[in-house]
Amino acid sequence: MLRLAGPDARGLLQGLVTNDVGRLAPDRALYAMLLTPQGRYLFDFILFADGDDAVLLDTEAARLDDLVRRLALYRLRAKAAIEPRTDFAVAAAWGGVWKDGAVVPEGLRAALDPRDPRLGHRIVGPADGLAAGLAAAGFTRADPSAYHVHRLALGVPEAGHDLIPERSLPLEIGLERLNGVDFNKGCYVGQELTARTKYRGLLKRRLVPVAIEGAPPPPGAAVTQDGRAVGEMRSHQGRNGLALLRLEALKREAPLLVGDAVLRPREIQDGPPRGSAPA
Repeated sequence: MLRLAGPDARGLLQGLVTNDVGRLAPDRALYAMLLTPQGRYLFDFILFADGDDAVLLDTEAARLDDLVRRLALYRLRAKAAIEPRTDFAVAAAWGGVWKDGAVVPEGLRAALDPRDPRLGHRIVGPADGLAAGLAAAGFTRADPSAYHVHRLALGVPEAGHDLIPERSLPLEIGLERLNGVDFNKGCYVGQELTARTKYRGLLKRRLVPVAIEGAPPPPGAAVTQDGRAVGEMRSHQGRNGLALLRLEALKREAPLLVGDAVLRPREIQDGPPRGSAPA
């Protein structure tokens, strides 16, 4: 978790990330990416309002220091403090316990996951109080694998599993479908290539939820069709997975093979029963 605070915090983010930070509200989180100048994926995060002049960034913990360094390069003279909050934790909670107007347990922030409302709520707060707050709200603790099954069934990629820094193109990995880009907000880092890809119809591949028949292949394994490479595998949990596939391959009936396994592209499914899990 990262916190940006100060009178220029939101303005700094507005000029950098793919979504319109002006739409951020106490009850509305936003999904966004920070791209390279060449329009490749670099970091992604869910943004939470934290008062009038601060924003919390729910992002990949393993690359938090890299994100701090990158934001520091862009900050220049902006009045915005960049503060890692390793005392905070994040959970995903689904099943409809929190409705509009419901009271969020004290000390926690909850908002529908902006990527797909069927992912339920994204909950952030002090690590020592998060589990107790969720239990008090009626959630039962689930194994993290339950969350990944849920995520993959909805076709939602995740940093550390499906998104490759400085390589993945944001529209290929579903940024628009996941409500993570605003094409009317003005300039941000990597905007030119992202807009060109959309408006000139240059998208050739996309991340697709797949059912796996056979031994689950490792991430990065080549997907072939009629002996020709047409994509590569991303993460999986059990028989559910994501694969980056050429659009032309999805139009053909020939099987998609990866190792000894067959991939069956499928429609995005509804989520499972109520639960919560560390995200």
